[in-house]
Amino acid sequence: MVNLSRNKLIVSALSKHLSLDSNQFSGNVLENDIKSLYNILKSSKNGTRENNNQIMKWIAFAESFPTDSDASFEVLKGLNEDLVPISVLLGNGLKPSDVDVIVFSVIHSSVIGLSKSDREKLPHLLRWVDYIQNKVDLGDAYEKIQLEKAKFEPQGTKAVDKVEIESGAKTTAESTKNADKLEAEVKTKKSEEVKTKKSEEVKTKKSDNVKKGTANKEATQEKKKAPEAETVEKDKEVSVSLLNIQVGLISKAWKHPSADSLLVEEIDVGEGKLRQVVSGLAKYCTPEQLTNRRVVLITNVKPGKLRDVMSEGLVLCASNEDHTIVEPLLPPEGSKVGERISFAGIDGKPEDVLNPKKKQLDKITPHLFTDDQGVATFKGIPFLTSAGPFKFKPIQASKEYRIEWARTVQTMAYPVYGGAVLDWRPCVFV
Repeated sequence: MVNLSRNKLIVSALSKHLSLDSNQFSGNVLENDIKSLYNILKSSKNGTRENNNQIMKWIAFAESFPTDSDASFEVLKGLNEDLVPISVLLGNGLKPSDVDVIVFSVIHSSVIGLSKSDREKLPHLLRWVDYIQNKVDLGDAYEKIQLEKAKFEPQGTKAVDKVEIESGAKTTAESTKNADKLEAEVKTKKSEEVKTKKSEEVKTKKSDNVKKGTANKEATQEKKKAPEAETVEKDKEVSVSLLNIQVGLISKAWKHPSADSLLVEEIDVGEGKLRQVVSGLAKYCTPEQLTNRRVVLITNVKPGKLRDVMSEGLVLCASNEDHTIVEPLLPPEGSKVGERISFAGIDGKPEDVLNPKKKQLDKITPHLFTDDQGVATFKGIPFLTSAGPFKFKPIQASKEYRIEWARTVQTMAYPVYGGAVLDWRPCVFV
């Protein structure tokens, strides 16, 4: 059965959001389901109907949202989890979309009626609700949901004050009792100190001379050790052995559902299951060109959602300096799917998962480049597989090309010698 009051609120909020007159959508129009209502409003705005999969997914969520309080709370818990890595349901970064308005309209009455204890279980949902109701002009259709925001109060202040007061009172009482006793003891001690002072000064001078000699020796030794320890630690931090770089085979590739510049690939790295990786290669390769192609990828990066699609790796690519040509690096014939890339003379176990806070990729990147034969290297040491080194035919011959890790739309601020660049291109950054 159609919920007319709910539909009326959705029409009111969406009309405000789309700059339409809500009065033209009344009567029989309100008897449609949410998908039809949305298409009617969008057609009035720009003459087109929406059929985007992500939009339809959230409209279906709104259509099926239960009215029963217990059931609705369970659905809200699921929505709370969906909102952990994102600020808006569908949009470019922080810009609320049409579906944000629709979902907000549907869940508003359930959220405003939540108890304090239930609200505490939904921090990400309430953060999103507060953002939408303050960012989007919804008119007077909805009562503002009042949220308690954490107040900062320095810890320990009251307890310290109380201890100081009690301590001060006790000290005053005790000092009065002991004043006379202390005065007598001071006079006795003064006479004793005068006698021992001279002999102590002699001993002190001898002791100081011995200590100074020892301290100077220790300081010299520490100075020699410190640079050595720093060098070892620094080399460990930037060692390419921290990266788990493996040969993979793309078994399937398709376009990202909500980002034109991204592709999604399923890659076999010999784990018994396929890894899903999102790459910024849509402008340079078609899904058909990538299917059944061998690639090289870093597999120990922290998995995360990129535009709502999970990604579990970074594909290693070669490109020219201005990124007008980008192509995944091709492992040599005979290399095995899943095998780890090695470097002669460099041992070490890769991190289970790279720590983004340590910026390990940033520290390793300046030491990655291709030589004048097109061989990919770390500090001049070739990338090796069981079938030999990686080779890339340079775009410009007899040049040394830098390996760099691309960020957002711009590259890192490292100097590039020109020509082809080996490039980690995680999809979220392109």
